[in-house]
Amino acid sequence: MSPRLFYRTVAIAEAVTWTLLITGMLLKYVGNAGSLPVLIGGSIHGFVFITYAMTAVLVGVNQRWSVKLIVFAVITAIVPYATIPFDIWLDRNRQLEGVWRKTATDDPRDHTWVSRLLRWFLNHPAILITLFVVGIVVIMTVLLIVGPPGGWK
Repeated sequence: MSPRLFYRTVAIAEAVTWTLLITGMLLKYVGNAGSLPVLIGGSIHGFVFITYAMTAVLVGVNQRWSVKLIVFAVITAIVPYATIPFDIWLDRNRQLEGVWRKTATDDPRDHTWVSRLLRWFLNHPAILITLFVVGIVVIMTVLLIVGPPGGWK
């Protein structure tokens, strides 16, 4: 899967899960359906949000985005549906073109420790996928233990 397709798939999933969360909130607060719809929609959205943030960092490093652009990519997930126009902007500005950088080139940016680490992980996909999944699970677990601001209602 190319960086473009990987990023786009997760960006769209992030926007779709906003719909689940908003629907859950409407069911809870307008339809008096209790907190289960928000728990379900929010959990799915939280999982995909974390996945999107990690995907934005991975693709951003691969595509040599600035730190500012990577941070902005993550911030777009906070605003409902903003990952879609941001994805379109990235595409129009050719920020998603290319392949995974598995080998070094003559470009000086390919000789930094971050680029070497990225190449190592890209050349060991089982380890990369495992760490990616473990990272998501750890972050989700910590957030569930900490709980929402103001506690569970």
